[in-house]
Amino acid sequence: MAITCCAILTAKTSSPPSGRRSKYTGQSVRALPIRILTVGRKRSPGVQLLVDEYIGKLRYYCSVEDIQTRSNPRNARNVKAQIEDEDMAVVNLIKSDHWVVMMDENGSDIDSKQMADLIGDAGDTGASRLLFCIGGPYGHGRQMRERANVSVKLSSLVLNHQIALVVLMEQLYR
Repeated sequence: MAITCCAILTAKTSSPPSGRRSKYTGQSVRALPIRILTVGRKRSPGVQLLVDEYIGKLRYYCSVEDIQTRSNPRNARNVKAQIEDEDMAVVNLIKSDHWVVMMDENGSDIDSKQMADLIGDAGDTGASRLLFCIGGPYGHGRQMRERANVSVKLSSLVLNHQIALVVLMEQLYR
């Protein structure tokens, strides 16, 4: 699902606790189109409803594309083969000028302000699109780990992929 929208994003000016403001609060920044790439099985209707709601909210700030790829595309019985197949499918969807944020349980632990700064900073990289990738049930493969510009974890808790997607959507809207 692709949604077209404006090219300039004005950072929200709600007042977070003192000292916790994004460096872009109150400023106009270049809003990159966002692509959210998830690997997994079909989403539950409730999760899809939430994702669609957040995309509707985000469309006023930037274009958002939600792409799902099938987990274990060749029905491999070997976990390593499954990871490699998913890895290849994901990497084939990434262009060289995308700024890639890999969502990973071993990534950097960042807060909402740092996420806002990461999104704002991505606009200064020369990238054409900001891509967030949530891997399959066994995580990301070698190619994705090498291609990612940054690796981020959403929580110290273990989250299933559908919950991780909802948390990511909330942070993008935040």
